[in-house]
Amino acid sequence: MKIIDLEPGDGRLTADLLPVLLELRPHLTEELFLSVLAEGRDQGLRFTAAYDADGACVGAAGWRIVATTSMVRKLYVDDLVTAAAARSGGVGHALLAHLEQHARAARCTALTLDSGTQRTDAHRFYFRERMAVTAFSFEKPLL
Repeated sequence: MKIIDLEPGDGRLTADLLPVLLELRPHLTEELFLSVLAEGRDQGLRFTAAYDADGACVGAAGWRIVATTSMVRKLYVDDLVTAAAARSGGVGHALLAHLEQHARAARCTALTLDSGTQRTDAHRFYFRERMAVTAFSFEKPLL
């Protein structure tokens, strides 16, 4: 498996990563994804792709390093998805390990993410990865 941090403007963001990301975020269109990329770049948003031995993108992670008063600096994972056909093959583990390396290099105090309450399979995976539930996430829809 090959893990690659994709730079802004890299054509693989839409050609390779977006189709995998759509499995988790089906509301995205290419136009909306490019808009989020453009706005998110200034907020530190980055994407990492996992490729299998045949060169197919099988995993995607969106992430950023964030300064907070509670943790000082953390790596926050916006998106973590493995293509359905590649699940249980170590893709998610490899992506998280790669992101943890980024977090440690940036002297982050934690690697964090939110996961929908209905995503019980994902929760089992996060527990296996030695992650803990440490907070509730609240939201108030505005649209």
